Amino acid sequence: MGLPGEPGPITVPVERYLRRLPAGSWPAGLPGSGPLWRADVFAVAASWRRGSASARDLTVAALLWGFGPTAYGPHRTERILAADPDGTRLARGLEPLRADELTKETLQAAYVSFRRGQSAYVRGLGPAFFTKLIYFAGYRRGRGGVQPLILDKVVAGRLPVSAGPARRSSWGWRSADWIAYLQWAASTAQDPRFDGEPERVEMALFAGTARLGQ
Repeated sequence: MGLPGEPGPITVPVERYLRRLPAGSWPAGLPGSGPLWRADVFAVAASWRRGSASARDLTVAALLWGFGPTAYGPHRTERILAADPDGTRLARGLEPLRADELTKETLQAAYVSFRRGQSAYVRGLGPAFFTKLIYFAGYRRGRGGVQPLILDKVVAGRLPVSAGPARRSSWGWRSADWIAYLQWAASTAQDPRFDGEPERVEMALFAGTARLGQ
C-alpha cells in the first residue's frame, strides 16, 4: 500500500535478484513477489530498529527498491554486499539512526560516515543510494522538521535555487548540500499540499508533479 504522495510501487525482478544475492539474504517480511512499496522497506527498517533485522537486511531492501527493474540492479547489489560481507560498516553508519529523536547534526554525521574514506564507507554505495538507506532508517513520519530524504540525480535536477547548491550536481554532493536541501524541504512541507511531511516534497520532486519555487 502506498504512502500519501507516493507516485507508485517499484517493480522488482525478484528471480534475477535471488540468483545474485548470497543465500539467506532476502529480508524477512519483505514481499517475495510483485510490486515493492516504500512501506515495505519501512517495515524492514522498523524490524531493524527493534533488533530483529540487521543493517544488511535493511540495505538489501533499500537497494531492491532503489534499483527496481534496472538491468544492472542485481549485479550492483551483489557487489555492494560483497564489499561489506558481514555488514559491519553498514551497521556502524546506521546505528545513530536508531534514536527516537534525530537532530540535524546526527543526520549530517551519518551522511559523512558513508563517504569515501570514512568509517561506514562501502564501495559502490554512493550518496544517491546511501541517502535512500538513511531515509528509510531515519525518517520519522508525523514529526515534521528536518528529516532525512533521498537525494539522487532526478531529485537534484528538479530542485529550485532556494533549495541550495545540491541542484548544481548530479552526484557526489557534500553533506552541507544535503542538509540545505533537507532544511528547504522541511520549510516547503508546510505548504498544505504536503501536509507537513518533507518526504512528500521529495516524492513530488521525483515525480515532477509540482512547481516548488524558483
